[in-house]
Amino acid sequence: MAREFDRNILIMLVAIMVGVIIITYFAADIQKRAQIATLTSEHISEISIIEGKNINFTNNFLQSSVLLDSAREDRAYGNYHFDIALLFYNSALSEKNSSTFSLYTSRTIDNCTSAMENYLISHLNFLSAKSFFNGTKKYTNYEQYLELLDIYEGLTGSGARLTMLRYNASQYLKYLAENLTLVDGNVGFLTNVTDLMNLFNETMDLYEQESNVYNDYKKELSEYDIKGFDPIRHTYDS
Repeated sequence: MAREFDRNILIMLVAIMVGVIIITYFAADIQKRAQIATLTSEHISEISIIEGKNINFTNNFLQSSVLLDSAREDRAYGNYHFDIALLFYNSALSEKNSSTFSLYTSRTIDNCTSAMENYLISHLNFLSAKSFFNGTKKYTNYEQYLELLDIYEGLTGSGARLTMLRYNASQYLKYLAENLTLVDGNVGFLTNVTDLMNLFNETMDLYEQESNVYNDYKKELSEYDIKGFDPIRHTYDS
């Protein structure tokens, strides 16, 4: 009887130990699964944030680029009309025939007006592009991309200054053309335009200086293009 009793106790103790082990295993497994679920949820959230930053970075960069291309295109049209206006103006200064003189001054005024319209649109697009390039920085902390965005921001800022300087120069040239007169084969001005001429020349000098700054930014960008900048690639290091 004693042996049978001891055996029953042993069996019961073993069963209890097995039960404890099983319960402990399941408890640990449940806890581990809960941890995995939490980590998975956190990773999904982090991935979602990173993907969102990448998408926003790409969208903002592309929108900035579109605005920059538009600004450059309108600036090119403005330059074309300004160059034509300046050519007609200089031709009018040496013209003796009244009909041809009137044609030249009229063409000068018309092209100055067109140039001003293009420069103003270009100026606004340069400013918008600069704002978008600056805003794009918050979607990346990749050092090379931040440096490149700084260059784009500098380029668009310089472009905005260039177009406004040429807008002013076009306006001064238009005023000069409107004051031109031809009397007895001699070209002159209806009023004293000394101050206006000085403003025009000063603005053209400032334009040349700013043009050097703009070209320096373009050179920096060309060097970065060689390195291969791709806004679709990795943009955010968590």
